[in-house]
Amino acid sequence: MTSRSISFEFFPPKSVEGMSQLASTASELATLRPHFFSMTYGAGGSTRNGTVEAVTLLQQRTPIPLAPHIACVGATREQMVELLQLYQTMGVQRVVALRGDLPSGMGQFGEFKYASELVAFIREQTADQFDIEVAAYPEIHPQAQTTRDDLLNLKRKFEAGANSAITQYFFNPDAYFWYVDECARLGIHMPIVPGIMPITQYSKLVRFSEMCGAEIPRWIRKRLEMYADDMPSIQAAGYDIVHELCERLLKGGAPGLHFYTLNKHEPVMAVLENLGIVPSKQSNEYLLKSFSDN
Repeated sequence: MTSRSISFEFFPPKSVEGMSQLASTASELATLRPHFFSMTYGAGGSTRNGTVEAVTLLQQRTPIPLAPHIACVGATREQMVELLQLYQTMGVQRVVALRGDLPSGMGQFGEFKYASELVAFIREQTADQFDIEVAAYPEIHPQAQTTRDDLLNLKRKFEAGANSAITQYFFNPDAYFWYVDECARLGIHMPIVPGIMPITQYSKLVRFSEMCGAEIPRWIRKRLEMYADDMPSIQAAGYDIVHELCERLLKGGAPGLHFYTLNKHEPVMAVLENLGIVPSKQSNEYLLKSFSDN
């Protein structure tokens, strides 16, 4: 029986109703005892207060460790110190360190240009008080000049002190396995956890993918386009696609799964249940009854 980590990502809602839904979703997913919940963060701090508020809410409602995202683009060192101190006060022990995107109208990156600089700064300021997650891109970051440049950027983040990486979502498992192999050739042997995006609405998936550079394979596009506005059929097909993806990743030895929940629990729980994944009574890792590393 093999143990892996499972984690879930949320975004900070902008309404009272959204916060209520977030609390409900997190409470449902907390029953699975995930490794952690992560909470996204807007470019240039545009949702910083929302992130802190959402983290505080989930700390009050669930026992699951929280990992807030920290985006450094446009930020000063003083602002980063203030934020790190706040999270230390709140008892946060894990963060997701990102560069982030420049907000509209902002022409300068600020005092941090790369996520590796943020990772190094966090270590400089807090030593080993935080486990640091960083981003990885199996289909290569859309702004990277070359594949090697992108891989070396990830290596710099680990050399700066990151503990593990979470990937951008993808639907081609071969891209992930190739990426992990290339990382190993460069001496990167830290955990690289695949990010998983459930498919519930085709139009929303296309919009997200265009913004972040994630590829939707042609066969998936054609299959989902076939159903037009038939939402039940789209969701059923999406469930099958994501389930098969997760199955291949786990059979191939992925160290865990990180789900981009979009603040909904049903699609994620359905996939995990059918994969035969159950929480361990001894730890906050999962026991995968159906898979081995062979």
